Amino acid sequence: MKELYYVAPSDEVFEDVKEQAIKLWHLVDTDNDKFGYATEKCDRIKDIGNIKDNFMCIWAMFDYNNIERLKDMVSKETLSAFNERII
Repeated sequence: MKELYYVAPSDEVFEDVKEQAIKLWHLVDTDNDKFGYATEKCDRIKDIGNIKDNFMCIWAMFDYNNIERLKDMVSKETLSAFNERII
């Protein structure tokens, strides 16, 4: 049986984390984006689909502090899906 980590969540949950992650990259890295860092991260996730562990890969792109910020930005359903996968 597959571990939940590798199971895609609902499309609604996936789109929520993707949208909020893009917003967070632009909030966090406005100064660094002059080197294209935030743009590079956003480009990596904007076209990925909701398959396998892509949901968790988006979370893994952030450091601990920004994961905490992302948790505050996503819906309760999205946060629940994340928490279920990291246990």
